[in-house]
Amino acid sequence: MDFKERLQRAAQRGQRAREAELSAAEAQALSEEECRRLHANLRLPLSEHIERCLRELADRFPGFSVQTIVDETGWGAEATRDDVDLGNGRRGNAFSRLRVVVSPYNKYHVLDLASKGTIRNKESFNRNHYQRLADVDEQNFRDLVEQWVLDYAEMFAAAG
Repeated sequence: MDFKERLQRAAQRGQRAREAELSAAEAQALSEEECRRLHANLRLPLSEHIERCLRELADRFPGFSVQTIVDETGWGAEATRDDVDLGNGRRGNAFSRLRVVVSPYNKYHVLDLASKGTIRNKESFNRNHYQRLADVDEQNFRDLVEQWVLDYAEMFAAAG
C-alpha cells in the first residue's frame, strides 16, 4: 500500500469519525417537542413546590395570603400582605409581596425561575436562575426556591 492509499484511508477514517461525532451530538440534542415536554414535566412539580413553600411562609407570618399564578408570566405562586402604617402621625399602607414563578417555555430551551420580593413598599430582591433544559437538576431548582423564601422571610422579619 502506497502513501496515497494510506492518505485516502486516513481521510476517510477522519470523515467517518466526524460524521459519527455529529450524529452523536444530534442524538444528544433534544428535539423541540421533547424540550416542550421536558419543560412541562419540570414546571408542574416546581410550581407545586413554590406554592407549598409560600404557604409555609404565610403560616409563619400571619396576614399573608397566597395565590396560585398561572398566566403569561409563568406558573408559580405569590404571597401578598397589606399592612396599615401609622408612622409619623399619618395613615398609610405598607405592601409586602413575594412572587416566585417558572417562566413559560421559550425558544432558548431553558428552564427559568424568577422571583421578586417587596417588603413594606420597597423592592427587597429580584432574582433569576436559569439552566438549559437538557442539563436541569430539579433538586437544585427546589433548593433555590427554598433559599429564596428563607431569604425573604429573614428580610421581612428584620424589617419589623
